[in-house]
Amino acid sequence: MKKIITLFIFFISFNINAQEKPKTQIVEASCGQCQFGMKGKGGCDLAVRIDGKTYFVDGTDINKHGDAHAADGFCSAIRKAEVTGEIKNGRFVATSFKLLPMEDKKDSHEGHNH
Repeated sequence: MKKIITLFIFFISFNINAQEKPKTQIVEASCGQCQFGMKGKGGCDLAVRIDGKTYFVDGTDINKHGDAHAADGFCSAIRKAEVTGEIKNGRFVATSFKLLPMEDKKDSHEGHNH
């Protein structure tokens, strides 16, 4: 019986440790002030929306991903990004941040009869 309990505890601790590793996910990314209506500080800052909640981003900068004020920039559009990181103290701490290409709305309807 002791061996079974020890094995059970090992699996529980292994699962807890496995969950602590930051996962890669696709999120909405944009300017927190211009697009997400976030308050707190002036200027334009990169933010992500995860599960309906917005977080300012640490680990990368709004200007490292093109012109924020261009037509497809973060201040003008909400983009998709593939990110890895975790939420700490109400901010998203990114260990990786890859901006995904904008979806072409024309292509998404091709082949459909309306």
